[in-house]
Amino acid sequence: MFAPHMPLSSLATFCRSLGTMLHSGVGLLKALKVIEGQQRTELARRSIRQISDDVRKGSDLAAAFRDQSPYYPDLVVEMIEVAERTGALPEVLTGLADHYENLIRLRKTFLGAIAWPVLQLIAAVFIVAGLIFILGIIAESQGSGKPEFDPLGFGLFGATGAIIWLTYCFGSAAALAALYVFLTRGFRQAKAVHTVLLAVPVVGHCMRSFAIARFAWAYALTQQAGMDVKPSLEASLRATNNGAFIAASPMIVAAVLEGEEFTTALQFTGLFPQQFIEMVRVGESSGTVPETLQRLSPQFEETARRSLSALTIVLGWVIWSLVALMIIFLIFRIFGTYVDMINKAASGQI
Repeated sequence: MFAPHMPLSSLATFCRSLGTMLHSGVGLLKALKVIEGQQRTELARRSIRQISDDVRKGSDLAAAFRDQSPYYPDLVVEMIEVAERTGALPEVLTGLADHYENLIRLRKTFLGAIAWPVLQLIAAVFIVAGLIFILGIIAESQGSGKPEFDPLGFGLFGATGAIIWLTYCFGSAAALAALYVFLTRGFRQAKAVHTVLLAVPVVGHCMRSFAIARFAWAYALTQQAGMDVKPSLEASLRATNNGAFIAASPMIVAAVLEGEEFTTALQFTGLFPQQFIEMVRVGESSGTVPETLQRLSPQFEETARRSLSALTIVLGWVIWSLVALMIIFLIFRIFGTYVDMINKAASGQI
């Protein structure tokens, strides 16, 4: 589950460089040697060196990549296998490079949009931790041992209290992230998790848009590369990186092999919106589904980008709401403390 994977940036550069050199007439082993020297990590260099050794010994390039699994994504291995059979290796590698570069751009867009709200939330957490620490120091200096004002009401004071607060906040976030990884990778429950997330407003629309954009790209590329329908569908659904879509692969493949129309097989799953179904149906009626998906793929990617923008806006407001609630909570705690002190003073208790 925690086996290393080649970073997307390195993978995109690898595919782009190898495709360009092969297209220019550079031999495969020479190209791999050049790319090996460009890698930043010993793990990547060792992996490419092993691929070169396997090819030199007579192994197919796809088999050499498969032996390095899971360092390289399944989609890369499958596409290289098809490309070797059809003689379109440079073109396929260029398509893979375009795909991974697009993923990198989308990731940067998302992280750039969400960075400021996240920094504000982190700052608010540390401000509370600082308040807990300072109040504890003040109480110790006065010899009271415990300050009169408890900012959270949890009895957290001083350095120990600040550490507990930070551990609670960041530990909870880490635990949620680890739980997601375990459910989607460790225990193979990605279908259930992603099915639930697909039903969440905004989040679900964004996930569905990305899955459909990747499916359209992968299916067009695999079909144009000459891959048979069954492995093409399976590889394209895996390319969505969405458990719900991947789990629907047997249903779609079985329906297509039994003679159902392609669009009908997709419609059975309930995962593809009607607009997508109707656009693909036009291509199916003329026998040009791969060409239709390739032509429409940029539109699907643009829809995914808009969905991502909407998601970042919503997440930003959610994070700002958390910060605002934290501030409001502290204000009421401070106000309540002073009211209590005034009441005690009025009754002569202090």
